[in-house]
Amino acid sequence: MTENTNEKSLVTNELIASRILLIRDQKVMVDADIAELYGVTTKRLNEQVKRNINRFPSNFMFELTKEEKNQVVANCDHLEKLKFSPVLPKVFTEHGVMMVANVLTSERAIQVSIQIIEVFVKMREMLTDNLSLKLDIEEIKKKLSSQSKNIELVFNYLDELTEKKDNEEPRKKVGYKPDTE
Repeated sequence: MTENTNEKSLVTNELIASRILLIRDQKVMVDADIAELYGVTTKRLNEQVKRNINRFPSNFMFELTKEEKNQVVANCDHLEKLKFSPVLPKVFTEHGVMMVANVLTSERAIQVSIQIIEVFVKMREMLTDNLSLKLDIEEIKKKLSSQSKNIELVFNYLDELTEKKDNEEPRKKVGYKPDTE
């Protein structure tokens, strides 16, 4: 995304990132948040999804359970309005967000969806970098653990040698003995 596009963006990347949640080990966005970002009502968004349901397989969109909904409402202040809604919200994965933009077809939806996808990509890159860093740290830990064991072994040998020396009977002196007796 160029600097000019960033300046003209309708929403900030920080706002988008704050709306991405981790549910069922997937990064998703709640239908109400997407609707707000795309400038439509949640009802309109869900109508379009229902009309084009074949575009939304389970890996693009799923409905929250009652427990998941309660947890999301408890953890996300901006979603408090969902607390009293009898309808279980839908959540969309990265691919589902893009598909929503395709079924809404407004200029704003297209622009914002591109921005949302870019935020998803940045998050994935950060997670990948993080994973790589964790693997490097684990490798260093293994090396340190192995070195620690080797150092312990060396100290055990030193202790054994010291004990042996302490328990040895004094040796007879070797060499020239003056006639002092």
